[in-house]
Amino acid sequence: MVIALFPAIAAADDINTDRPGIADGSAVVGSGRFQVETGVQQEWRDSLGEKTRTLFAPTLLRLGLGENWEMRIEGNVRTSERVTAADGTSSKSSGDAPVSIGAKYHFAAAEGAQPSLGVIARIFPRSGSGNFRTLHATGDVRLAADWDFAPDWSLNPNIGLARYEDDTNRVFSAKLFAVTLSYNVSNKLYIFLDGAAQTPEQSNGKTMTQYDTGFAYQMTPDTQLDVSVGFKGRGDTPANQFIGAGVSVRF
Repeated sequence: MVIALFPAIAAADDINTDRPGIADGSAVVGSGRFQVETGVQQEWRDSLGEKTRTLFAPTLLRLGLGENWEMRIEGNVRTSERVTAADGTSSKSSGDAPVSIGAKYHFAAAEGAQPSLGVIARIFPRSGSGNFRTLHATGDVRLAADWDFAPDWSLNPNIGLARYEDDTNRVFSAKLFAVTLSYNVSNKLYIFLDGAAQTPEQSNGKTMTQYDTGFAYQMTPDTQLDVSVGFKGRGDTPANQFIGAGVSVRF
């Protein structure tokens, strides 16, 4: 599982988000700030004639504990799924997705050719309900960078290590990589293209890749709207397609 989001390129007094997209940013929300980043996402999968449609609400809560630290609570909240077999029969299920508790530490500001750097760590306790419940504690840690390499252009890579649980409840270790390329159309609108890889994608699995693209629009200094669409590159776990829309609000 790769739950990941994209940082907007913003002025110091504007909202800076970790959605939409795949890679997370290096910046924190700021001391005493509380930020809600949420949305709706629908995914479609097709495997051996079995079609699965999943709907969930990816949500990230961020609380600034200082100028360089923030606490994070993240998850897909309530999730519903419809599976249609090759013979046309279908079944529905719903439940609460696992929730993570984590932190981000911003340890290097951008200076000259040096990018902004931060580290993000998450722990997923045993949680969730129904078909989405996990049986083991899992987690990941990632190094995030933001590099404004040209006027209006930014590159945002992430690398990390994870300990996840697959669909058969087996725990496995994985390497993570994500990168986002973004372009500021104006001081309120940006577009992005990004991709991610995880190896292996599950216990004794292959490497998976996925891609997405979209845009975000800053309505006010404290509010951002976004839309994104994504596709599978390779592997068994990514969705064939997905579409999402969200809103981020800073308090």
